Amino acid sequence: MRIAVLLSASLHPVSGQPALSRVEAQAVTLGLALGGELVGFHAGPSLEAPRAALGHGLPRLVHLPLPEGDDPVPVLAAELARFEPDLVLTGPRSVGGDETGLVPYRLAEALDMPILADAVDLRPTSDGFEVASALPKGERLMTRQSGPLVLTLHPAAPAARAYAFAQERRGRIETRDAVTTTAIEESPVERPMRLRAKVKAVAAGGSAADRLRAATETTSAKGGQKLVDPDPEMAARAILDHLRAIGAVPAKRTRA
Repeated sequence: MRIAVLLSASLHPVSGQPALSRVEAQAVTLGLALGGELVGFHAGPSLEAPRAALGHGLPRLVHLPLPEGDDPVPVLAAELARFEPDLVLTGPRSVGGDETGLVPYRLAEALDMPILADAVDLRPTSDGFEVASALPKGERLMTRQSGPLVLTLHPAAPAARAYAFAQERRGRIETRDAVTTTAIEESPVERPMRLRAKVKAVAAGGSAADRLRAATETTSAKGGQKLVDPDPEMAARAILDHLRAIGAVPAKRTRA
C-alpha cells in the first residue's frame, strides 16, 4: 500500500512561528499504523514547518520548491500521479496561513479520486477502506469506499506520536524540481440585481381559496395620515384608529 501525507506550511497559533499542524502529525501516525510505503509531500518555498513530520515517524519527505503565493495544487497533482498512492491523508486546512480548506478537494478533483472529510479512523478492506467519520455529539459515520481515496482527518483522530529530534535527523528529504504553473483565475460574473418578491402574511382563517388569495393577490396602497409634532392625545387617537382599521383592535361599539 502506498500512502501519501500532504504537509502544509502552518504557523503556531500563539507564537506565529512555523510549526507542523497537529492534525498532520496525526495523519503521519495513522499512516504508520496502516503500514506500507509512507511518503510526505510539501509544495512551498521552505521545509521549516513540514520537516517536523520526520520527528513524528515519517520516513521520507518530498519537497517541491515553489515561490511564495504560487498554487500548489497542479504541482502536487503531477507528483502524486507519478507516485500513484492508494491513500492520501491530509489535514482539513493549514493553520495560520490562507486556510481556504480547498486544497484537498481541488487535489481530489485533479486526481479523479473520491474524498471523505473528518475521518477519525479507518481500516483497509479487500477492495478499499472502511472509514469512520466524526459527527456532532461524538457520533460516528461508517463509510465503505473502494479504490484510491483522499481523506481529511478530524482532530479526534488518534493522537500523534511523540516528537524525537534524533528521528527527524534520520528521516530522508528529497528535493525535486517542480514545474511552476500560474493558475488561471476566472473573472467574476456580474449579473443585474433582481428584487426579491415580498413575503406577505397568509390569512389564518377562511377557506383554502381565501388563504391562497390573501397570499398572492396584490393590493393597492391605502392612504394614510401624516402627523407632525402632534399632541399625545391626537397621536394616540390616530394610532388607535389605524389599529381598528387593520383589525388588530376590535371596532368601537356604538350604543343603541
